[in-house]
Amino acid sequence: MMIDRQALHTLSSRLQESPAVVLLGPRQVGKTTLALTLADTWPAGSTYLDLERPADRLRLDDADAYLRSQGHKLVILDEIHRMPGLFEILRGIIDERRRAGQRFGHFLLLGSASLDLMQQSSETLAGRVAYLDIGPVHALEWPADDLDTLWLRGGFPDSVLAPGDAASLRWREDFVRSYLQRDVPMFAPRLPAETVGRLWTMLAHQQGALLQQTRLASGLGVSSPAVERYIDLLVDLQLVRRLRPWSGNVGKRLVKAPKVYVRDSGLVHALLGIGSLHDLSGHPVCGPSYEGFCIENLVAAAGPQCTPYSYRTHAGAEIDLVLERAGQPWMAIEIKRATAPTLSKGFDIACNDLKVEQRFVVYPGAERYPLRHGAQAVGLVALMQTLRAS
Repeated sequence: MMIDRQALHTLSSRLQESPAVVLLGPRQVGKTTLALTLADTWPAGSTYLDLERPADRLRLDDADAYLRSQGHKLVILDEIHRMPGLFEILRGIIDERRRAGQRFGHFLLLGSASLDLMQQSSETLAGRVAYLDIGPVHALEWPADDLDTLWLRGGFPDSVLAPGDAASLRWREDFVRSYLQRDVPMFAPRLPAETVGRLWTMLAHQQGALLQQTRLASGLGVSSPAVERYIDLLVDLQLVRRLRPWSGNVGKRLVKAPKVYVRDSGLVHALLGIGSLHDLSGHPVCGPSYEGFCIENLVAAAGPQCTPYSYRTHAGAEIDLVLERAGQPWMAIEIKRATAPTLSKGFDIACNDLKVEQRFVVYPGAERYPLRHGAQAVGLVALMQTLRAS
């Protein structure tokens, strides 16, 4: 089965608007496949270099001369974090190409860690670079009648396309192991990979819970600032989401702690040893896992024009996901795994606090129907389609 990644069109558009594009996403999420698919149809031709391959790095011993020799081609540099010193060279080549009339489509840079790459590239390539995040396969890219498979296995292509659940689980367990053995030492050599792995598992057990750094630090036997550094790394690698609390002035005592999710539901299940839908349905993480799965899909569908938040007051009013647009709360979304979802009064109070009129409850069914408090029950795919069209 081939997966039609919707990011392909967006990537092509960005490259026709900007001299360089940085494509960011976790390892094995499909960045290279996307780049090579685009390269096959690029009008001026392309050159692909994998900076993890010694032979490709040798080509860049004299990087300035080699890259200039590529003329009008699109040059794809995979694992760009391996050679951050290239950014200064790219700046000079981009400026030279632009003076020659080639305004767009010079370089496509692929990387796994967002924060360092964005800082390095934005400092050096200011005004010359655009950014595009690619996440795992989402529900609009997968058959709508098979969403439970996507939820169980997660959206990494090799996991969701595995020949069976057992093979998928083995792939994800190997993925976790490789991150701890390879990527953590590479991106954060001073952080103990074993402790980061224990924290990752603890976060999976507490999927969707409020972040309690002191409690996590006690469980790991480290300081609270150390836990913050470990979580920062997992967030930077796009493996964990810190869903910030909405913090506007509504005259209520707001809970200020963020909620924390392991972003890919398949990794949640692998970290907890859950290999089948039967095992998942009876596990305490079932509801929080489904909530995190829906949040990731909805944020992907909403796009960068929306900022996601959680909302919770000390009095108990709560919204799972608030989407803010143009600086104002725009949509309130509650997530229920139940086939006949119900809403608490706290959801209505929270929506009134924020003056949000668009209120939805995402549930596993396909029918769309009204609920109390001005909300509508809607399936995940249908609400994603609404967000895409908005």
